[in-house]
Amino acid sequence: MTHAGAAHAEDDRGERGGVRVALAGLTTRGRSFLAAGIAAALCAYVLGQPDLLRVGLLLAALPLLCATVLHRTRYRVAGSRRLSPARVPAGSEARVHLRVDNVSRLPTGLLMLQDRVPYVLGPRPRFVLDRVEPGGRREVSYRVRSDLRGRYPLGPLQLRLTDPFGMCELTRSFSAYDNLTVVPRVEPLAPVRLSGEAKGYGDGRQRSLALAGEDDVIPRGYRHGDDLRRVHWRSTARYGELMVRREEQPQRARCTVLLDTRELAYRGAGPDSAFEWAVSGAASVLVHMLERGFSVRLLTDTGSLVPGEASDGFAGTGQEPADAAGLMMDALAVIDHSDGAGLSRAYDVLRGGKEGLLVAFLGGLDEVQAAVAAKMCRRSGAAVAFVLSGETWSREPADASVPSDPAEESLRLLREAGWTAVGVPRGAALDEVWRRADHERTAIGAAGGTGLGGGWS
Repeated sequence: MTHAGAAHAEDDRGERGGVRVALAGLTTRGRSFLAAGIAAALCAYVLGQPDLLRVGLLLAALPLLCATVLHRTRYRVAGSRRLSPARVPAGSEARVHLRVDNVSRLPTGLLMLQDRVPYVLGPRPRFVLDRVEPGGRREVSYRVRSDLRGRYPLGPLQLRLTDPFGMCELTRSFSAYDNLTVVPRVEPLAPVRLSGEAKGYGDGRQRSLALAGEDDVIPRGYRHGDDLRRVHWRSTARYGELMVRREEQPQRARCTVLLDTRELAYRGAGPDSAFEWAVSGAASVLVHMLERGFSVRLLTDTGSLVPGEASDGFAGTGQEPADAAGLMMDALAVIDHSDGAGLSRAYDVLRGGKEGLLVAFLGGLDEVQAAVAAKMCRRSGAAVAFVLSGETWSREPADASVPSDPAEESLRLLREAGWTAVGVPRGAALDEVWRRADHERTAIGAAGGTGLGGGWS
């Protein structure tokens, strides 16, 4: 996917008057010529040498003439930028294509092209362009890469113009800029079975029967285009108008992904931190569920739903999965820590048993917040939790098996409440802990305990 923007170089309105702008753009060579010309003119006046006066006027006039010519071509260059792609996963590269068009009737001099780029994307790119003929264009490109998700502005584009004699340089700024969205990394997940799936109707769909028998039919009025084979004659005779039977209404199974963003629940920062792992995990589950046909929503500890496209907050209903995934990935690209201290707002958003599957990525939990999280299981059809406690995550992978009392206590409370809870050690692969959650659910089901009834999908 590409994105384009274009603009003409516009005037620097902070500068008043063409003379000031032109003189400000003089190079060292131009200033030297101007100073030498003024000095020669003064000497010629004092000494009464007309020939020296002509030389002085020529020396002073040349840089002024070059600056005037450059300044008069101020609005005659157009530029554009195209990103390929405009949305890129963290750690991947995007290419930025720049194009400069000479829309004047005169050729340009030597051009230096520069684009403003945030430092996290790499060094600021600079290009030297040769003379551009009237109506001609030049195209260059550069690559950007970021290990940190976010939305980064590119631009405005700047052109530095110079005359053939090197007397003057003027910088032109373009008004347009573009945004590069760096989204979290998405890992492919194994197609294990989830409880949100209904039997016999695809991966993530279920049917809501509108009638349970001939006597329980709830008909509706006939609409243009309805199949005549669905006409319910008994109701038609009763109401005196054509009535049809309601069909089975296909419904998507629902999945809520809860992302704990509390700053106090995580330790460390950077691409390898626990919080970034949780964001990447939430993104991977969202994309996986949308691909499996689920209606998905993203819930944070603050109680906010991202995005709120549908009336019920679930994306994917009436949307293409790619569009719904793009909206959520854009939201996750800029999500940050919250100042909240608890999960009670997220608990209030969940309604008893109507949310389908609940997949949570939780930071460190104290006893109070572990109890709140444990109650969430009652408000969902099934619940899976990936817990990234500070004690577990701060240890090296080799020491991840060392027991941690706070982390183990949180996992115990969640499991007793019916969660399939998995502790995430530092450096763990998401697909690995995803499969481990399925194994634990299977083991609990075999032992006759509580867990994810109905399986994963």
